[in-house]
Amino acid sequence: MTFLGLLFYILAAVTVAATAVAITRRNMVHAVVYLIVSFFGTAMIFYFFGAPLLAALEVIIYAGAIMVLFLFVVMMVKVDSPGEDLLPARQWIPAAVFGLIYLVIAFLMIFETRGADAPLGLLIASPRDFALYVLQNHWFSIEVISLLLLLALIGALQLGKSQTKPGTGDET
Repeated sequence: MTFLGLLFYILAAVTVAATAVAITRRNMVHAVVYLIVSFFGTAMIFYFFGAPLLAALEVIIYAGAIMVLFLFVVMMVKVDSPGEDLLPARQWIPAAVFGLIYLVIAFLMIFETRGADAPLGLLIASPRDFALYVLQNHWFSIEVISLLLLLALIGALQLGKSQTKPGTGDET
């Protein structure tokens, strides 16, 4: 196994582990943070395979915009989380380990020598070519996803709106 192969497997394992931790958290805010870690790992895999545009889109769209939307939904729905200490070790240690692994892998990806045994060929598509391909071949999928996100936002707004505090006289 080459060094780049080992680097890929470590990166993929950390991304899968962060996703697994995200779906097992009881606190919704922590789950969103681990999902952001997972999206950064996916972006690094895209960059690793010579798709810097997809890596940038992953960070901008998913780790940025979609996760902000998720955080707003979580805050609007006001999910009660179990009483927890402020930053107990069992919560920040996994995040710190994942972050450290990502930093080491990013450093190795940036400063790796060009004389590797099996260098990856760089496939570059201009943003215009990529946009034309996606919008010509997958326009329906994009519209369905945008509609689902809109419906999820409307549903979250409705859930947040329908929750009233007892004793305010607004019960229906």
